[in-house]
Formats: sequence, structure tokens, C-alpha cells
Amino acid sequence: MPAPGSLSALVASLWLLNVVLDTGGQLAFKAAAGNPAAGDGLARWKHMAARPWLWLGIGCYVIEFLVWIAFLSLLPLSEGVLLGSINIVAIMIAGRFLFGEKLTRLRVAGILLVTLGVAIVGLA
Repeated sequence: MPAPGSLSALVASLWLLNVVLDTGGQLAFKAAAGNPAAGDGLARWKHMAARPWLWLGIGCYVIEFLVWIAFLSLLPLSEGVLLGSINIVAIMIAGRFLFGEKLTRLRVAGILLVTLGVAIVGLA
């Protein structure tokens, strides 16, 4: 386990890779599901299954699962889960830029609070 107050290069790399894979997976799923012309019910699922975005998202999640297990093997669970919460910040910001999703003042405040919390845990 790394010394308190520091993340080893391996832990930091796994953490960053986890954020990239989780964010990429979420964005790919949004791209797969975001076409309103896809129809409803089974037709929608068939449309999504035929698009590469769904499979990219699944691939990201499979790899992320392995990265997450490796990450958690190097840190206490409580620290790893708290550091992993930065994923939601990355997803919200990426969703804003790629899909035009709104960032209200409350969401921005939440982003700042989560980021501050992750920074505190990362430095502690």
C-alpha cells in the first residue's frame, strides 16, 4: 500500500485509466441510446445493438472492471471508492461538451464539492 499522502505511479495510472474508461463507456452508451429516431421497445434495442457505440461502451466497462479490481487491490476500499467518485465529474463535464447537457449552478456546485472531496482524500 502507498504511504499516506501519496499515490504511487501505478495507483495514479490505474486511477486515471479507470476515469477514462468509465467516462468513455458512459459516453458511448449515451451515444448509442441518444437517437430518438431509433423507435421504442425492441426496435430501439435492435437499433442500439447494430451501432458500434453500444459495443464500445461494453468493451470499456469490461476493461474498466479489470482496472478497477487492480486499483482496489492497491488501496483500502474506502479510499478507492472515494477517489473513484471523480468519475461522475468527468462524465458530467464530457456530457456538457459532447451532448450539450446543462450544467446548472447546483450541478457545478456539486462538481466542485466532489472534486474538493477527491482532492482531500488523494492528499490525505
